[in-house]
Amino acid sequence: MNLIKVCFFTVLVSVSPWVVALQSDSEQPVYIDSNTASYNNTTGTSVYTGNVETTQGSLHIKSDKLVVYMKAGEVHKMVFTGKPAKFRQLPGEGKEEIHGEGLTGEYYPNKNKLILIEEAVVSQGTSRSASRLIIYDSKNSLIKAGEKTSDAKRVHSVFKP
Repeated sequence: MNLIKVCFFTVLVSVSPWVVALQSDSEQPVYIDSNTASYNNTTGTSVYTGNVETTQGSLHIKSDKLVVYMKAGEVHKMVFTGKPAKFRQLPGEGKEEIHGEGLTGEYYPNKNKLILIEEAVVSQGTSRSASRLIIYDSKNSLIKAGEKTSDAKRVHSVFKP
């Protein structure tokens, strides 16, 4: 029995906006390994728990839990959680891997948007950004960190030579 057909595009979080993910990543199948898996055909959701490892091409996500939301047979949203949930991806040939983590991550494949929430950190090489909230729009190669609502929720960035 096929629990779920999962297809999503490349997730890219970068402190370097000119970096792009490997072209072949979005064409690769998604593999999810976990201790448990369940699929609810009525709601179109699948839940994976326990040492969850998600892989698509050069993208690797490790989390405690992954919930996949389907609409019209396509992935609408993927939510991964952990203490923290971590990911890594090779952004392009000859580039350094991108690493990121957060307590919660939301990925919207149709919008090419990844959101890291709570204790969010993204790094590449010696560059690092940390905030409560980091949003990456891979279609427009745009990263946004922080919130305008409070000075207490600041962004911390480090760029070393």
